[in-house]
Amino acid sequence: MAVAFPPHIMALSKVQRLYDACDVVFASPAAGPPTLGEIRWLQKILDGVEAADVGIDDGEKPAPSSSSDDELSPKSDRFLSARAFTRITYVHIRQCDDFSMGVFCFPAGATLPLHDHPEMVVLSKLLYGSVRVRSYDWVAAPPRSAARKCGLARVVTADEVRRAPCEASVLFPRSGGNLHAFTAVTPCAILDVLTPPYSEERPSTYFSDVPIPSLPGFAFLEETDLPADFSVAGAPYLGPELTVDMDDDDDDCDDYDE
Repeated sequence: MAVAFPPHIMALSKVQRLYDACDVVFASPAAGPPTLGEIRWLQKILDGVEAADVGIDDGEKPAPSSSSDDELSPKSDRFLSARAFTRITYVHIRQCDDFSMGVFCFPAGATLPLHDHPEMVVLSKLLYGSVRVRSYDWVAAPPRSAARKCGLARVVTADEVRRAPCEASVLFPRSGGNLHAFTAVTPCAILDVLTPPYSEERPSTYFSDVPIPSLPGFAFLEETDLPADFSVAGAPYLGPELTVDMDDDDDDCDDYDE
């Protein structure tokens, strides 16, 4: 389904248009998973989003001035500065039962360890900077009953450096690199849309990966604990306010820290 917004919708902020499109595509799980056409539509919307659209100053160009009367403007004259992130920081935009939206901001050299997205579709847009990506898909997904997940995985991206601006990417439950790790080559930020969102019943699992010399293009993955010193800070969302369905509860996880 490639839907075009009418003119009055196009007058909304980019992040509002993204939220509304996700609400259209993801809010009816009974209708089945999103179609490829719907995913391409969301990717196109994501492609148009820049750091300033979610209240972040990437340091490359002046942040736009804002006005309290302009619904396209951030909530205030303040922007989060890319230069201020000294560790991985998550800017929580919105979460409901069907999807979540947020931005991971990295200082140069920071690494988000290899992790999975169980039964999830994830759309990502690199807003600024450069990031090194390593990703895998299971050859056969480990059984849910396993005490610790492990198994053979196919390499999707071995050591790819992505540089903004680049097209939004998408991963699926069993393809596209559902298990991935990021290392910031320069300060960078990644806007993520996840459906369904992480939850207590659907947590992320972290892995170590061991290449198999006799089997090029594959690796053995084994569940592992996070390093004791790893943490993700939380930062407030300063982009344009979102108009949402009153029944669409948000978890207000601005103080993300793990």
